[in-house]
Amino acid sequence: MELSEHAVRNRAQWNEWASDFVPSAEHNWATPDVTWGVWDIPERDAGLFGDAGIEQWAGTDVIELGCGAGYVSSWLARAGARVMGIDVSDEQLATARRLHEQHLDELAGSIEWIQASAEAVPLPDASFDLAISEYGACLWCDPQLWVPEAARLLRPGGQLVFLTNGVLQVLCMDEPGLATTRELHRPLFGMHRMEWDDDDGVEFHLSHGEWIRLLGEHGLQVERLIELRAPEDAGPVRWQHANAEWSRSWPFEEAWVTRRA
Repeated sequence: MELSEHAVRNRAQWNEWASDFVPSAEHNWATPDVTWGVWDIPERDAGLFGDAGIEQWAGTDVIELGCGAGYVSSWLARAGARVMGIDVSDEQLATARRLHEQHLDELAGSIEWIQASAEAVPLPDASFDLAISEYGACLWCDPQLWVPEAARLLRPGGQLVFLTNGVLQVLCMDEPGLATTRELHRPLFGMHRMEWDDDDGVEFHLSHGEWIRLLGEHGLQVERLIELRAPEDAGPVRWQHANAEWSRSWPFEEAWVTRRA
């Protein structure tokens, strides 16, 4: 792989973190229930797949960009999709392959795994009906690189769906990156590459206007922007900055549903 400087850093960071995420990966692989984000919001409430649900992807070709331990890929394969999961972390992919083998008989569709960066995917143009990312490429890859790759990989009419931090949440994150506050800590204009004091990873965030501009430049029409809030019964989660009380008033997470023109 030829990797960007930040991809090298993120691979090392996720190889270090991978073992911490094994229990949640095992849980998610073991259930067909599709849930999203920090608080595991059910698909029936979040609606990333719309009224047609995950069943609409049966018999289609899907790529998960930054698949991590692969549980989103597993849900789509259970529904009957042919899935390609790509990730830059060999340790994350090792977990995905192990769980894939363990749950192989439960999948109506298929999954293949590739170690690669979503910024440079070694696959042909127009190969997929859906490209999806939950806190994967959409957070850890440069949008200027992964968005055109996603558009290239989609067939006409195909969808790109991704879930990441809400813009307001990023603006309200304190400087160490440990708490989401009720104060603005950074400007909206110029959002792009961000680093925090508590890890070596590199994240990427854009304003809504910049997302719309960039997606549109690559032929991706925004159909919906879903602003997610913490459920009323949300409890503590692993992420210190995930404040449920804050997220009942403002969107901690947002999901974009787009379509290739």
